[in-house]
Order: sequence, then structure tokens, then C-alpha cells
Amino acid sequence: MKNYITIAFLLFTASAFAQTPDRSAPPALAKARNLQLPPIQKFTLSNGLNVWLVEKHTVPLVQVNLLVQTGAFDDPQGKEGLSSLAFDMLDEGAGTYTALQLADEIEFLGATISTGSGSFSSQISCAAPVSKLDAVLKLFSDITLRPAFADTELERLRKLRLNSILQSYDEATLIAQRAYNKLLFGVQMPYGKFPTEQSVRSYTKEDLLSFHKSNFVTGNSTLIVVGDVSKESITPLLEKHLASYPKGEAAKKDRPVAKAIQGRTIYLVDKPGAAQSVIRIGRIGTTRNDPDFSNIMVMNTILGGSFASRLNTNLREEHGYSYGAGSNFGFWSVPGPFTASSSVQTDVTGPALGEFFVEFNKMLKPIPDADLTRGKNYEALGYAANFETNGSVAAQLADMISNRLPDNYFNTYVDKTLAVTKKGVEAAAKKYITPKSMLVVIVGDRAKVEEGIKKLNLGKITFLTIEDVLGKKPEL
Repeated sequence: MKNYITIAFLLFTASAFAQTPDRSAPPALAKARNLQLPPIQKFTLSNGLNVWLVEKHTVPLVQVNLLVQTGAFDDPQGKEGLSSLAFDMLDEGAGTYTALQLADEIEFLGATISTGSGSFSSQISCAAPVSKLDAVLKLFSDITLRPAFADTELERLRKLRLNSILQSYDEATLIAQRAYNKLLFGVQMPYGKFPTEQSVRSYTKEDLLSFHKSNFVTGNSTLIVVGDVSKESITPLLEKHLASYPKGEAAKKDRPVAKAIQGRTIYLVDKPGAAQSVIRIGRIGTTRNDPDFSNIMVMNTILGGSFASRLNTNLREEHGYSYGAGSNFGFWSVPGPFTASSSVQTDVTGPALGEFFVEFNKMLKPIPDADLTRGKNYEALGYAANFETNGSVAAQLADMISNRLPDNYFNTYVDKTLAVTKKGVEAAAKKYITPKSMLVVIVGDRAKVEEGIKKLNLGKITFLTIEDVLGKKPEL
């Protein structure tokens, strides 16, 4: 018995004097490593349609996307919203199938096919099991090449869009975004326009057919394939189902460059009874292929591009003005917008707006080492999340194609981010964070927020109504 007591005492003593782990600080992060993605294989079908392929053999799935280099900002004058409608209607009946029959066939095969239009490009996206790819590509080709554009579906979607426009008069966030775009770019530029009652009522089946004929051509399109296939296995299927994709070049797109904001301009859009105020602040930024992209991304991460950013910490954590605040760059093929934004409680609209400018001015001061390190690690360590699925890899390839990025872009991104210097970040801040030359748009209850905004002495306030922004309400 004494032996047991002695052994227990010795074990207790040894554990008491053993070295305990240091929990005073989190363990140091290992250096982020570059991605090592499979090579991008590029080839052309017999009709001249370009194909980009990345093999991923971890699961028997494949993603096939058709990227069309036409988007909302390419819509003709008076036909705003046409590209969105055209892509929405592609799967509302195609080939010999009605919309419901198409949906049933796609679901039966365990696949998904979706369509959507963006700002400068649009896509038909398909995810399918490799074992069902032949049958799924048959449906994909019907949607791509043989849409019905049925009158009944056109009228149904027209009504949905008109209802959506009517609802937008109550949506402060949408009002703020449209006012911001109109004022930042001007209504003469495509970037400041949006669908209206007049444009929606003007759509015809002939418009849709003409859009399809003009834009669904090989010179305006690229097939992106990611998944458990090889060039040898996928090429015969693509030839079988898409060899009839029309040859041709799309008309040249009119994508003008906007002028920078001069001075600080403030607009208050009155929304009586609003419980919150929506704030948008910004200026013209830069392009996706800017050589300073890495510096700009790290700089924006520090300012408003992450949950721990300065803007979110200030407005949410320290002051409790908002559930969240942030900033972002619209990296387009032409200079897009830099925007800082938040939705804040009505009674603190003025103070919240003031804190934005406090943080803008702080960005023009030397960047602390800790902020720089945190910003670089956030960008570098989180980058791999953009490549987790076949669909996300395809989305990154679409970005590469649209913005003509180099083939080694993905595999060098992390090293370029970690090589960002304090000097580079500070230069980016001085170039793009210009507190004295920014557009300020607030959508809120004028009677409750005007006085608080005036106290900031940011400049003259121009007052707008919701109809000044969106136009006259549609009559349905």
C-alpha cells in the first residue's frame, strides 16, 4: 500500500513541476504556401470554340460552363435588362422540352444547369456526375443552342420584372446602389443605367432572338471544364453536342472609362419612416489587371475588407452603430468603383458617417506592422478557399479569361501577396482613399438625419426623392 502512495506522490510531484504550455499568445502561423493547381489545358473544337480544361480527379464530378463575354453593361440604349432576361429565358423551354420538362430531366440525372448574367459577362453553368455527362450535355446544348423564347414565358418574366421594379421603391439598399451608380458614373454611361418600366415593356421575342444570334458565337465565348475528365475523354462529347455552336465574332463592346470624382459631393435620398440609413461612399477605383492589385487588396483588407477591418471594428464593435461595415473595389476590365458602405441606425446616421471619414484619414497615416501582417495573412491564407469545388475553380478561370490574367496567376498569388510592403500599401491608400474627393450617398429619413449630417460640415447636401433616382413608379 505504501508503494502505491509513494508512486502516486511522485507522479503528482512530476506533473506539478512539468513545463506547462504557454497560452499567453496564439501559436505562430506557418507561412502560407502557393497553390499548386493542375495546368490549364487549352484547345479548340472543330467549330473554333475555345475550351479551357483543368483536371480534378478527386470525385467523379465535372463542371462545364459556357462563358459569354456580354453582360448587363452591354445592353442597348432603351433595352436595359435585356441580357439578364435573355439568360433567364434560356432554360424556360428549349429544344423539345418545356421549362418543367427540362427541370425534371436535369433533376433525374442528378445534375444542375443554371443561367445568369453579370456586369460584363454571362454564363450557363452545368454540374454533373461524369457517368451522366453525355445525357446532361444534350440538355445543356438544347439550352445553349435551341432556346424557345416562348411568348408565354416572356410575358411571365416581364410581369415578374415589373413587380420587382415596383418593390425596389421600398428597398433602401437597392435605392442607394442605383443612386450611387447614377451619380458616380452618370446616366450617359452604361454603368449608371438599370432596367426601367419602359425598357422592360419594350422587350420582344425578336430582341431575344437577335441577342442570342449576336452574342452566342465562338469569338465571344469560351467553354470552361473542371473535374474528373481528360482532354481525350471530354473532347468527343463536346464535339457531339456543341459542334454546331455558331462561328463568328461579337460586335465590339462600348465600355467607356469614367472620370474621377472632383471634390466631395453629398446626396441625401429621402425615405420617410426608414428605420435605418444606407450609406455609400466612394470614387472611381481601378481595373482587375492593375499591377498594384496585391497592394490594393491588402490595403482594402485593412480598411474594410474583413470582419476585423478598421471600418467594421469601429462602426460595429466600438460604437454599435451597425451590424457591419466594409469596403470593396469593383475590379472590372475598365476602372470600377471603390465603395465603403454600411446600414446604420437612423438616430446615429451623422456620427456613423463621421466615423467613415475618421477611418479614411487614418489610412493616410503610416500603417502599423501588425495591421500589415494581419492584412497579408488574411489574403494569403484565405486564398485557397476560392478553389475548393469544381464550380469555384471554374469561376476563377472565368475571371482569368475575362480579365486576361497570366496563366500562372493562381499559383503565384500567395507569394505576391506576402511580398506586399508597407510602402506599397501606403501608396495605394494615398491613391484611392481620398476623403476630400468622394461621392457620399445616404438613403434615410431626411427629417431625422439631415441635422446630424449637416453638423459634420462635409459639404453641401443635395436632396433627392426616390423617384429622382428610380423614376416614376410603374403602374401594373
